[in-house]
Amino acid sequence: MATPAAEVDVDLPLVRALLRDQHPDLADLPLEIAANGWDNVIVRLGDLLAVRLPRRAAAAALIEHEQRWLPEIARRVAPIVPVPDPVRTGRPALGFPWSWSVVRWLPGTPAAERTGGVRVAEALAAFVELLHVPAPEDAPVNPVRAVPLATRSDAVLTRLATEDVPRAGELAAVWRAAAALPAYAGPPVWVHGDLHPFNVLFGTAPDGGLRLAAVVDFGDVTAGDPSVDLATAWLTLDREARRTFRACVTADDDAWERARGWAVSIASALHLSDDRTFRLVAGRAIGEVLDG
Repeated sequence: MATPAAEVDVDLPLVRALLRDQHPDLADLPLEIAANGWDNVIVRLGDLLAVRLPRRAAAAALIEHEQRWLPEIARRVAPIVPVPDPVRTGRPALGFPWSWSVVRWLPGTPAAERTGGVRVAEALAAFVELLHVPAPEDAPVNPVRAVPLATRSDAVLTRLATEDVPRAGELAAVWRAAAALPAYAGPPVWVHGDLHPFNVLFGTAPDGGLRLAAVVDFGDVTAGDPSVDLATAWLTLDREARRTFRACVTADDDAWERARGWAVSIASALHLSDDRTFRLVAGRAIGEVLDG
């Protein structure tokens, strides 16, 4: 699955022009493209900031969700981990059709490169415990995350039946079992919605071990079943760390089985990427789901 083509070409001259137009005090800081992702372009702005701009229309509303809700979420999770809450907002201008944000630059290495240990597991557990509180009625609606698994069965089972996903039959059995469980019946809570290894940043602790440095990309933030975030137990952590994570998070057995189902969904989708690193992470996660 190829990364979607950009619908607007975001380059450094455009970003510089937008800053001069709307935030001139920032316009002379050094600019460097840091990431050109599935939905957004991230441009580093000096040492402490970054500019986050959607590269296709489907991502435009996600930026607006972050602008509306992420400052509140950032305050809630600040005791555990920083998140890239917007410090400035931008409006459509100069031919760029969507809202955009200036956010804090958060250093760290994506968890894709290695699994987190016990210390990371404890911090991730504390993060989700702070995040997973009842959300207001006007929280963003996401049709594919934090929803009942049964509503996603056609898409997931079709992917497993028709695409080249390793151990697809075993994954389908895990998914069917999870989707057959009673749906989440609690109050809709805030969820990150996309808590996979590319959105979890590691840093180095004073003793040389890994620590949780940041959680990024809240574009899929929504309200619903918290088990979608608990899937990170298989996506981001090794077996020992997963035991620690489970011991630190308040969730019943059905929630963990739904989370394992979400891990099947996310890992199988990552495997379809044309990016080699995504496929490596997917293969590792599939092993954790089936053998861990």
